[in-house]
Amino acid sequence: MEIKKNENNYCVIMAGGIGVRFWPLSKTNHPKQFIDILGTGETLIRKTFRRFLRICPLSNIYIVTNEQYFGLVKEQIPELPESQILLEPARRNTAPCIAYANYKIQGKNPEAAVVVAPSDHIIIHEDEFLKDILIGLQAAEEHDWLLTLGIKPTRPDTGYGYIQFQDGVVYPQEKQLRKVKTFTEKPDRELAERFLATGEFLWNSGIFIWKLRSIQQAFSQFLPEVDDLFRSGIGKYDTPEEKAFILDTYTICRNISIDYGIMEKAENVYVLAADFGWSDLGTWGSLYEAREKDDHGNAIVGKNVLCYDTRQCIINMPKNKLVVIQGLEDYIVVEQDHVLLICKKADEQQLRQIVNDVKVEKGDKFV
Repeated sequence: MEIKKNENNYCVIMAGGIGVRFWPLSKTNHPKQFIDILGTGETLIRKTFRRFLRICPLSNIYIVTNEQYFGLVKEQIPELPESQILLEPARRNTAPCIAYANYKIQGKNPEAAVVVAPSDHIIIHEDEFLKDILIGLQAAEEHDWLLTLGIKPTRPDTGYGYIQFQDGVVYPQEKQLRKVKTFTEKPDRELAERFLATGEFLWNSGIFIWKLRSIQQAFSQFLPEVDDLFRSGIGKYDTPEEKAFILDTYTICRNISIDYGIMEKAENVYVLAADFGWSDLGTWGSLYEAREKDDHGNAIVGKNVLCYDTRQCIINMPKNKLVVIQGLEDYIVVEQDHVLLICKKADEQQLRQIVNDVKVEKGDKFV
């Protein structure tokens, strides 16, 4: 399939998260999507934007983010018009974010085909990724389907949600497209191992594809209270009244994910099994997997880091700091803005609690 722009393709990039599990590199005022976390010279959100610009016109790309990140978005994606930066006054999870974008897009093109994606994922094989997206957009155009991309699992990871698919070809043009049977959120190790053994499960990438009409119908059926709120803004979008309307709407809108609110309830949900070198970069461990490593398995960022008898660590240090590490194995060692974290890789799931403790004990300036 040829990769090219289509005037009917729209993209919604979700960029409002804080990235707590990447603390202290990611902080509330500068979360991971705005950081060059891979050391490539390009931030994650910039990579995501550039990627979708290959299949969507600039005028069809929207970024939904928290209002405190408006300056960061403008700085990193200066070519994006301000009217396409949707600012949330409060964090309400993914369903309200998508509902907001739905009504902005409806005002321009009610027949749009839409891909919704997080701003902070790694995609190694971009051509393969975009070909899968275009297959999904074509299938969504032809059918009343809500699609998600599922990633072929390589290990029994407990940090991902899982999608079970049904047997049987439903789309002859792409045999990897199947009907969804069940969703399971972050299973324990034993259950994850059982999932892998069946060959019927995929990781949930959190990337969605649908016709605008299809997702709006699903909202009206499964989340009518959310849909009604944003529908009441018709006539105010892209006017001076939009900002005040959105502030009022988010004050009363419920906090709910699109997965729980719609995808787990709807009957017309399908998954495209994909394998394009993906990571959601949700943890330091996932970043360790994505980064290049030295002969001892250490993934190091920092020009002046010396390691002795140190193995399988992820080390992220300021460029001008000399750091000597001796005798560590399987550790996370990160310094950023007067904060130093030393943590076992196996215990990184405690980071959310650690950040909460820091906030309580030491105040907001460190988080």
